[in-house]
Amino acid sequence: MYDRVALIGLGLIASSIFWAMKRGALAGEVTGYARSSETRDTARRIGLCDRVCDSIAEAVDGADLIVLCVPVGAMGDVAGEMGPHLAPGAMVTDVGSVKRAVIDAVAPHLPEGVHFVPGHPLAGTEHSGPESGFAELFDNRWCLLVPVEGSDVDAVAQLRAFWEGLGANVEEMDPDHHDLVVAVTSHAPHLIAYTMVGVADDLRRVTDSEVIKFSAGGFRDFTRIAASDPTMWRDVFLNNKDATLEILGRFTEELFALQRAIRRGDGDHLHAYFTRTRAIRRGIIEAGQDTDAPDFGRGAKR
Repeated sequence: MYDRVALIGLGLIASSIFWAMKRGALAGEVTGYARSSETRDTARRIGLCDRVCDSIAEAVDGADLIVLCVPVGAMGDVAGEMGPHLAPGAMVTDVGSVKRAVIDAVAPHLPEGVHFVPGHPLAGTEHSGPESGFAELFDNRWCLLVPVEGSDVDAVAQLRAFWEGLGANVEEMDPDHHDLVVAVTSHAPHLIAYTMVGVADDLRRVTDSEVIKFSAGGFRDFTRIAASDPTMWRDVFLNNKDATLEILGRFTEELFALQRAIRRGDGDHLHAYFTRTRAIRRGIIEAGQDTDAPDFGRGAKR
């Protein structure tokens, strides 16, 4: 599908892209680059990428698809560094979970004749690093493509086919709408999980570790989410500030309403609310985006 693919950044998503590409024979050669020499050494040791390069310029040389797999806050610097070395007709995409900020950071550095179609695979785990990837990560998950103004239709179609070849379902979306949607489905839930685990940590100091020792399933799920890459999530919140704050405002209103219902003993309100949210969970399972297995289907994978 592409003669040469360059992966810039070699963490969970990049490594999963590589293994999925190999599974589907989607690229002739895959080059890779990471700023950390330790990460590059690890990638070479485990056979991640056909060729691990020691510079961005070497990695993108002759590549017809470049995938930026670095934290959102680093996108602009990386684009500026690689821009002069991109071949005419090359496609640049990314996997960041914020799109408006990425467009503003990356687009100015790309030379004329280079296609730019931001992307966001809605897949991941709490693990990070080159050894955490696996080929099945994107299977039946969604990848959102966000074409910029003037995007070449054929180039977008090829990138869509690439993600479908990795196993993903693909949909196109406007960047601002994308940022609002993921603030609801990903960003605010992560912030809430971080907060709940932080509160529990404060309580743990008082209860002599009983919060950890007697953790129930709900809290364990919070800790799994809160174990995600801190650099990535710092950049997400700083670069999707408006949408995240809007959703957190709505969350606060809902929380206050539940607080009032509990204080007043309003069981009808609580039951109706929980019934509605339970139906949303069932809808996610019926859409094939999760499973009702006790381990949520994650037991066999990282």
